Amino acid sequence: MKWIASTVTFDGPEHDLATDLVADIFYSLDLKGVVVNDPEMDPGQAWGEDAVRPPQTPGVTGHFADTPSAADHCKALEAALRRLAATTGIATRVAYSRIDEQDWADAWKEYFWPEKITDTIVVKPSWREYPAGPQEIILEIDPGMAFGTGTHPTTTLCIRMIQTHLQPGDAFLDVGTGSGILMIAAAKLGAGAVCGVDNDEVAVSVAGKNLKTNRIEPFSLSVGNLVENMHQPFDLVAANILAEVILELLPEVTTVLAESGIFVCSGIITAKKKVVLSNLKKNGFAVVQVLEKEGWVAIASRKTPSARLDAR
Repeated sequence: MKWIASTVTFDGPEHDLATDLVADIFYSLDLKGVVVNDPEMDPGQAWGEDAVRPPQTPGVTGHFADTPSAADHCKALEAALRRLAATTGIATRVAYSRIDEQDWADAWKEYFWPEKITDTIVVKPSWREYPAGPQEIILEIDPGMAFGTGTHPTTTLCIRMIQTHLQPGDAFLDVGTGSGILMIAAAKLGAGAVCGVDNDEVAVSVAGKNLKTNRIEPFSLSVGNLVENMHQPFDLVAANILAEVILELLPEVTTVLAESGIFVCSGIITAKKKVVLSNLKKNGFAVVQVLEKEGWVAIASRKTPSARLDAR
């Protein structure tokens, strides 16, 4: 299959904000992941001599399948960028190019290196070497065509919260599992059962391969619309997705969370923090932790008795 690479570039001092807002547009168009072009990227000496040079212009690239509907996706992207300019003043330019799937799958790998995301957890690409320390937990990932390398702030915040709130033997559910990295982290942190669901068959396939690579057994993966087919109670549910989807999820999450279970949600830009916090409380959740990094927010909340009553 061929893909259309849609690269959005922008100028001005608010690079981080523009990056987050443009990435949010791509995600709203149902893309599973984006590539961020950061001129200030510093690979560091540890990356070795084959480290790539940083891009010259800040921007974000998303990929559409080159199908008859691709033109509609491009028009929707351009319309959203015009609205962004009207509401924020962030001017953008977009350029398109066609690439083969294998070229797309391999090109971004130059930028993905082992990264320590907590005091003990390291995310390692499957094609890189990393000498693990005696206390380190290694999460080996090959995202393939799924979203989630583990090094984006939304994912690192999620994993930090899972490390804080997961108890040994807990049943864990990852909603919108992508590459399966949160399931792998939960399993290696002592979860008794790990389950994942995604509405993308490709993501579920990729997640399964990554779980097997990390020797996670047993696990459960399914293709579906969020939690609609989940019936067992989970002690911890994680959702690293868009704020809008999290808001839609809340009433359903209460039906699959065990008594006093923890809900970790991430993928929330700072501008939407208040509305998510407000809706968590309206749905009977008690907020127990909020973490922020580079304009992204993750929230851990506990299911309360009022949430159980409202779900009936």
